[in-house]
Amino acid sequence: MLATTLLFMASALHAGAHPIAPEAIGGYSAGCLKHSMALPLTGPGYQVIRSKRLRYYGHPDLIHYLTTLANQTRMAGMPDLYIADLAMAHGGPFSSGHRSHQTGLDADIWFRMANQPISKWEQDAPKEWALIDEPSYRVLPGRFGPQQLELLRLAASKPEVARIFINPVLKDEVCKRAADEPWVAKLRPWVGHFSHFHVRLHCPAGSPDCEPQAPIPPGNGCDAELASWLKDKPQLPKVSMTYSKPRLPARCGS
Repeated sequence: MLATTLLFMASALHAGAHPIAPEAIGGYSAGCLKHSMALPLTGPGYQVIRSKRLRYYGHPDLIHYLTTLANQTRMAGMPDLYIADLAMAHGGPFSSGHRSHQTGLDADIWFRMANQPISKWEQDAPKEWALIDEPSYRVLPGRFGPQQLELLRLAASKPEVARIFINPVLKDEVCKRAADEPWVAKLRPWVGHFSHFHVRLHCPAGSPDCEPQAPIPPGNGCDAELASWLKDKPQLPKVSMTYSKPRLPARCGS
């Protein structure tokens, strides 16, 4: 990841500018991003979707992570990944949707891939490909297979990944098939996330004001904690939630 940051600074110098260091500031749900990088809208192994939202910016470490992951999945014979929300150009809260994604260290990756191509008339609002039936908390037949498991394995195995948010039902499926693998602990159950997973990176080097999240608990997460999610079956609210704007660090300008 340090190499990516150095490349970013070298590019600024080559352009005749002073070196500008990218920086994630504050917390994942109350922060901002200085000197972000844009993820190119297409690249080897991936496509950015819903690009009109302008949520395809991130810290250079996140851009490097995503492009590397896409190359790995491509080499593994998978179709192109669909990458959705990262952060806005300067980070900060979205006007709708996520409360996090504010520091350029979060990214949503869809389980739907380019073997189910997005038609031109659904570019702005592509249809999600749910892997579970949320009311019953059951996996839909044929939706979670070896390809989805391998995608999660590749995504979670990288050391810069702090955690991946995933639906509890899908975490349970992973526990049935790969409970002994060390990356499984990084999969954290959360409501929703039935058509995508949410990658969150650790605070990067050179971002002293980035606020890390608490470490994940010991163990693989396939125990009583997961059982409580599966028993209670929490779901996303049926109506859009409105959130008050968080108080951002002073360095974010508000």
